[in-house]
Amino acid sequence: MKLITRNTDYALRALCYIAKNGNIVTVDELVKRLGVPRPFMRKILQLLSKNRVLRSSKGQGGGFKLIIPADRVYLIKIMGIFQGDIGLNGCFLKKDICPNKGKCVLRKRILSIEEGLLRQLREINIASLIERH
Repeated sequence: MKLITRNTDYALRALCYIAKNGNIVTVDELVKRLGVPRPFMRKILQLLSKNRVLRSSKGQGGGFKLIIPADRVYLIKIMGIFQGDIGLNGCFLKKDICPNKGKCVLRKRILSIEEGLLRQLREINIASLIERH
């Protein structure tokens, strides 16, 4: 299981770069600076724009810029855009709802781990990632 997928990783790198730069950043600049393949970067930036994290502008001097401050762009939101809901509590047998769901000891432990993980993910924002880098 990967907690953070490739697309989420690329999105986080792009957001950190854009936030550090503070200005409009082009796709070409991101591709060059981050070493991310252009098709991936374009798709990622489009999704971030669609989800109102970035604003895009076209033409001469166009590119991408954060819509909201970096300290209000949370990792959990970016993961949700690219990965959907984060959850560890699916049955390890990958079956439909298990008849033992209510009394499964493993499920209770996994739910506890998941709650702690989600709590910590909700605290991480782009600004904190930039500070640590």
